[in-house]
Amino acid sequence: MDVMMDLAIAFSTLNVIVLAGLLFLYARISWRSRALYPVGLVFFASLLLLQNLITAYSYVEMTPFFGEALLPYLAAISVLEFGGLIALTRVTL
Repeated sequence: MDVMMDLAIAFSTLNVIVLAGLLFLYARISWRSRALYPVGLVFFASLLLLQNLITAYSYVEMTPFFGEALLPYLAAISVLEFGGLIALTRVTL
């Protein structure tokens, strides 16, 4: 497997972990405050978590179908999303 695809898979998996943590935090805030805004954050984090689970799975299962020229873009998307999620986590905490 190519290094760039391994990088994309690794960061997609890290995104899933970070999003699971954010989902837990948002659910806890929603439960304690009973406000509507955290419910929206729970919905957002849930959908983004589902998207990242599907992405990581598709990267693992469909690696042979991705062209070599596409791999740097897939890795960049995963790395940039991870950076955004870390920033979101930092602001949330």
